[in-house]
Amino acid sequence: MRFDLTDLQLFAHIAETGSITAGAARSHMTLASASQRVRGMEERLGAPLLLRGRQGVQVTEAGRTLLHHARLVLQQMERLRGELGDYGAGLHGHIRLLCNTSAMAEHLPAPLAAFLRQHPQLSIDLDEQPSAQIVEAVRDGLCDIGIVSDAVDAAGLRSFVFRRDDLVLVVPRGHAFARRRRVAFDELAGQSFVGLAADSPLQALVTQQARRLGQRLVYRVRVRHFEAVCSMVGQGIGIGIVPQAAAQRLAASLSIVGIGLAEPWAERQLLLCVRDEGRLPMYAQRLLDHLVPTKPEGPG
Repeated sequence: MRFDLTDLQLFAHIAETGSITAGAARSHMTLASASQRVRGMEERLGAPLLLRGRQGVQVTEAGRTLLHHARLVLQQMERLRGELGDYGAGLHGHIRLLCNTSAMAEHLPAPLAAFLRQHPQLSIDLDEQPSAQIVEAVRDGLCDIGIVSDAVDAAGLRSFVFRRDDLVLVVPRGHAFARRRRVAFDELAGQSFVGLAADSPLQALVTQQARRLGQRLVYRVRVRHFEAVCSMVGQGIGIGIVPQAAAQRLAASLSIVGIGLAEPWAERQLLLCVRDEGRLPMYAQRLLDHLVPTKPEGPG
């Protein structure tokens, strides 16, 4: 039984995307070539690796075993490339990084851009996902590094504090709360809100806290981004809850005021998580060191 590295990388991509078509695209090969390679692997093994369906593919038990070993081999090859890269023309590699909405919008762009400028041979596959999904992806080896809210359970992972990410109330200038330094969440009953989309993890957190108080928040409009929330608030449509970093960045241009929330759940940190710090490829380790140079340990 012989599988080459191209076979293993293709199969990992198919398993990650749940689609032969998407896996082929990520592997930079045609669908016909990818399908032929998968059939060849199954013929050499003598068992199916994938269950095909209209909604995509699912990995069989044999496929999960292959996927486990494929990831180990690919990780070792990445480490080899990284370590040998120091002896050649420079460090080359590809880092898989997942982060939540707040990290993507507020905290990650500047340090990530600085890292990429320092390492022109490296590339980063960056994707935004909910924190709970990111933790599972790190555990399953689907990414090298994840940045998540400390509200999720990161047990079993190595985690480090990346940034503070407190939530604040944003109101228009001139609002009754505008001169307050802190507001209790239960004082917001009866106010009109500008919210994020219902599938937003931050919005789910706010809704959950309202339910605990027996309140039902009234939304005038729901939008997709923190900038849109703050823009609508600045125009007097309602009040909103966003990360403090977003409120500070947008306060001057959008005529809004950020006010602290007097609840423990609004005091948050972003954690940078890895499965095994010692087994990261060298270039992923360098990104980890760049993002959290002092490595303050996080919960979990």
